[in-house]
Amino acid sequence: MPGAAPSPASSLPKAVLHDHIDGGLRVATILELADAGAYHGLPTSDPGQLAAWFDQSGAGSLEHYLDAFGHTLGVLQSAEALHRAAYEWAVDLAGDAAVYAEARFGPSLHTAGGMRREDAIEAVVAGVAEGCAATGLVAGVIVTALRNADDSEQVAFAAARFAGDGVVGFDLAGPEAGFPADLHMPAVNAARRAGLGVTIHAGEGDGLESIWKAVGVCGAARIGHGARIVDDMTVVDGEVSSLGRLARVIRDQRIPLELCISSNIHTGLARSAAEHPFGLLHRAGFLVTLNTDNRLMSAVTLSEEYELAHAVQGLSLAELGSVTVAAIEAGFGDWQERRSLIEDVVRPAYAAASA
Repeated sequence: MPGAAPSPASSLPKAVLHDHIDGGLRVATILELADAGAYHGLPTSDPGQLAAWFDQSGAGSLEHYLDAFGHTLGVLQSAEALHRAAYEWAVDLAGDAAVYAEARFGPSLHTAGGMRREDAIEAVVAGVAEGCAATGLVAGVIVTALRNADDSEQVAFAAARFAGDGVVGFDLAGPEAGFPADLHMPAVNAARRAGLGVTIHAGEGDGLESIWKAVGVCGAARIGHGARIVDDMTVVDGEVSSLGRLARVIRDQRIPLELCISSNIHTGLARSAAEHPFGLLHRAGFLVTLNTDNRLMSAVTLSEEYELAHAVQGLSLAELGSVTVAAIEAGFGDWQERRSLIEDVVRPAYAAASA
């Protein structure tokens, strides 16, 4: 809104663990890549109209929300395009005061033009590294396989080749209902043998069984989304009064939830920012983190997600600092770098802002 005061959290250091490269492209970049790659499928060439078209705030379901990715993927079918997207991903997040970030993308989605999965991963790793060098951002890459595809083990093998060289994690994404995570155990095991952190989308498009399969069967270290864990607790007067068995495991074993307030509203998981369970889960002692998911499709910045948690969910600046520290601690990247960010950057900044 023109003239509105900046968010008190806008300049404070932030961390994001769940942000998709193909869901955060700049509109101008989409248009330029479409022209360079002769992609003719865009609904319009007008920048303003295209930005409005990509805004999926009225999607209402995960399936409809995902429809817009056909176009971003359409322009990301070359190593050059992926490198640019990954570089801009890092630059844009750093410009929004992110100090630690993890980029996720599915290499199999970028092979229509003949690229190998390894080529796609190499391009993204190089782009992220270049963006980090230019900005000071500390970041890693999470390689994603799709639940509804049959190549997850091949994706994990490709990711393993870059373990310790830019790739820090492995993820399962895509439609949850009807595609349980444990169908992909060979891929999860391959990723774990390579030393990659495992995070699995669950509790977004499906419920408690999906979360249990991700954690109890696949052994995921983090849960992508996970907001539907509220189905396993009793809430009285806006506070958690009792926990079911799974919710207790998630809380007591400190399994991080990669919550995405705006995205969850747009996919129909929550009706409004005020009704999203982020604050509820935070107050109940769950390890929650703040994430953007898809900045283009949800027309949101990381600062705006922090502001929702602050102004709507009621977290103080000190609590936002604790959430940021928790996210960095839950990251899959180099611990020495992450510890330095926590002690030298994040804690001092939030202590000063909260004084």
